[in-house]
Amino acid sequence: MHRALRHILAAQRLRPFSRNYSVVGTDATVVRGLVGAIGNTPLIRLNKLSEQTGCDILGKAEWMNPGGSVKDRAALYVVKNAEELGQLKPGGTVVEGTAGNTGIGLAHVCRSKGYNLVIYMPNTQSQEKIDLLRMLGADVRPVPAVPFTDPANYNHQAKAFAESLPNAVWTNQFDNVANRQAHIETTGPEIWRQTGGKLDGFVCATGTGGTLAGTARYLKEKSDGQVKVFIADPPGSVLYAYKKEGQLTRTGDSSITEGIGQGRLTDNLAPDWKLIDDAVHIPDAETIEMVYRLLDEEGIFIGASSALNVVAATKMAQQLGPGKRIATMICDGAARYQSRLFSKAWLESKGLLDAIPQHLHKYILLA
Repeated sequence: MHRALRHILAAQRLRPFSRNYSVVGTDATVVRGLVGAIGNTPLIRLNKLSEQTGCDILGKAEWMNPGGSVKDRAALYVVKNAEELGQLKPGGTVVEGTAGNTGIGLAHVCRSKGYNLVIYMPNTQSQEKIDLLRMLGADVRPVPAVPFTDPANYNHQAKAFAESLPNAVWTNQFDNVANRQAHIETTGPEIWRQTGGKLDGFVCATGTGGTLAGTARYLKEKSDGQVKVFIADPPGSVLYAYKKEGQLTRTGDSSITEGIGQGRLTDNLAPDWKLIDDAVHIPDAETIEMVYRLLDEEGIFIGASSALNVVAATKMAQQLGPGKRIATMICDGAARYQSRLFSKAWLESKGLLDAIPQHLHKYILLA
């Protein structure tokens, strides 16, 4: 391994969390409660795109986690971290600022462990997510969407509320590196095992940075630096420009995607930023087309951030050349966004109706 890369990989190692959710009985498919069902999701070859690119395009089916998204992994690890540090005791309260899926993962984990949950979130998020969080027992508090630099940002409000309560913890998904650790210990090893160590590239977008950083760290280490890692970035985020030009400059306007894009380097992403080889910028028009293509061609009903990841995987395939094997994250399904993504009025309001090929308009079933 190159000396500089070895130095990067050696930095900031965290001890593994204790695994108190081991399997029971003699059948390895029987797990101890809901938390034992998190992870070990399938890796699916996307056949049409693989044929089109001449590469194996592989999607990690994270909608098959019990909470329906990749964020179940981070949710479990940030709660376990609080428990192991003595910050959270029986009957306590978990508080988080989240755009949706981390909150849903936390709601499942907290219900299974007997904790209360309070969620602060931007009021721009889909109603489906808000309704689901409330159905799962969370106290949801939508607040105006303002920049992170504003004291009224939903993350700052979550932190202040947690500090005002006894036996409460702000899980701080953006800068709590237990998030990143979840992917060092689970996502990365799963992808490596599922591909038999035959992997050329990994690409995904990032919000908190945990999925990309943790998975990248593991794959780089196991492959002796041979697996290429790209970051996929939506409009309105600064990370594409930061990788390309070294400047935290927004690329384009805001995006239709939820939960991804960033205006800074989070503590989850910063330690492994140098492991990222390149960046790709994905316009919303290409993302929305892929939502519909994957439904039509593969029968996979996914959200916009997942579709963006798949577009990025095809661009990575084109850059690396034929015969490569590239993995990405299918973060969640489309049911949480269907009132927008499959609404003619909403698509027109975003200027995206014409981005969907005419033969796929049959799926636009909502007014």
